[in-house]
Amino acid sequence: MTQVSIGLSPAPVRAGEAALRGVLALASLFIVFTGINVAFGGIETLGLQGSRDFVAVTDAAAFAAQDSHVRFFGGVWLGLGLLFSGGAVRLNALRPVLYVACALIFLGGLARFSALRPDVLFGPQLVGSLGAELIGMPLLAFWMWKTARRD
Repeated sequence: MTQVSIGLSPAPVRAGEAALRGVLALASLFIVFTGINVAFGGIETLGLQGSRDFVAVTDAAAFAAQDSHVRFFGGVWLGLGLLFSGGAVRLNALRPVLYVACALIFLGGLARFSALRPDVLFGPQLVGSLGAELIGMPLLAFWMWKTARRD
């Protein structure tokens, strides 16, 4: 059985667990990046993922309220990213919470179907996110479960 030390944990870590921690760290980077984009940019975003001119405001008061809601959701998403970052460091302590986070992200992916727009959902701008949410999150949860069963 191969063991490696990742420097963040006092005990040696199996190679498979080290890879899992790396995937959690990479996922956290993407989630934090997109969370910052929305939490601090609102509906119009900061533009970190592309053009910002995709919305025209016709009711400033309604827009401000909805923008605040979107910023809240962006902050929650940013928090999930920080949770994944913590999971990369303290996997065993955060494993149960990470299972819930994976389930919540999966649920969010399912919620996308409520728009009834398969052309958008399976289009080039969303298909990667949808795959990560509906395929990647269950696989990540399963991987975490498998590494826990070996311990």
